[in-house]
Amino acid sequence: MITKNNIYLKLNKVIYPGFTKSIIDFNFVSDIKLEDNKIVINLDIPSASNTIAQQLKDEIIKRLSTFDVETIVDITQPKMPRETSSNGKNVLPNIQNFVMVSSGKGGVGKSTTTVNLAIALAQQGKRVGLLDADIYGPNIPRMMGIEGEQPVFLGKTIKPILAHNVKVMSIGSLVERGASLIWKGAMVTQAIEQMLEDIEWGNLDILLFDMPPGTGDAQLALAQSLPVTSGVCVTTPQKVALDDTIRSMDMFTQLHIPIAGIVENMSGFICPDSGKEYDIFGKGTTQPLADAYQTRVLGEVPIEPAIREGGDSGLPITVLAPECETSIRYKNMSNKLWEKLLEVNEDGGVDNEEIQPTIF
Repeated sequence: MITKNNIYLKLNKVIYPGFTKSIIDFNFVSDIKLEDNKIVINLDIPSASNTIAQQLKDEIIKRLSTFDVETIVDITQPKMPRETSSNGKNVLPNIQNFVMVSSGKGGVGKSTTTVNLAIALAQQGKRVGLLDADIYGPNIPRMMGIEGEQPVFLGKTIKPILAHNVKVMSIGSLVERGASLIWKGAMVTQAIEQMLEDIEWGNLDILLFDMPPGTGDAQLALAQSLPVTSGVCVTTPQKVALDDTIRSMDMFTQLHIPIAGIVENMSGFICPDSGKEYDIFGKGTTQPLADAYQTRVLGEVPIEPAIREGGDSGLPITVLAPECETSIRYKNMSNKLWEKLLEVNEDGGVDNEEIQPTIF
């Protein structure tokens, strides 16, 4: 007998390509219908890859063939990304979206934000890569729990390290621990270009870049080497940080990179004893800046001891405590970021030339 429950059990065995979880676990099955002696399955997947869609369709039809009725699989997926959004050529055509996570100054939680956004996206079934482009301060290996782990060299190319379902590569994994890189601008540019071309990323839905703070050679090299889909700016609520954030936002406009939004980090403090939130460093100060650049605040991330503990231990908070308030906020931010990427690929996003930077 064919019932929705029996179909559901069959679909629970269909593993999403590249993961260990099923399409049911990821909640990608939007509808199951039984009509006119046919089974109609509706999927909503995050990948624009036709190969992924075909693999799923074939596997579903195979699993449901035991019911001896026609199976129709209708898959909704994002459109293929635009050829370019910045002036960069695409040296990595197997990757659908490139996101530059930047900050006007150091110490505002840019790497913490990048790591948790990457993991939150992977937890939702996206194929995610993370490149630590912060040449002078590569913190990603420690934060992702891969410090001391060596990447695999495949001839002239390098296989990224898998951590928390995210493909990771960092200059910190290629040089001796604690070594200082006293490089001039041209050397930074060459390192960025070489890391892009020599790493075997495979097929990804999104590659996030943890950029060095400020607006320098690394940002320019990346924008010239890739069609950066969107940029995320990380700041803290203090005015001294916002002054530098304006420069970072202006950099995105100058490079013609659509701005996905601003992450206001260290926004309030959640007391671990009471769960009450206090505005010890300020909160909500980034909204006027977002308005001026015709973008939005992706989220406000509070100060919470678990964030620091997770970053130091190699278990980011989205892994360490996925149900806590901060992890939920990271998940919401990743959803908003993904919505922006779909928008950019749909209509080209925001024309940054029309934005007039505002001095606060």
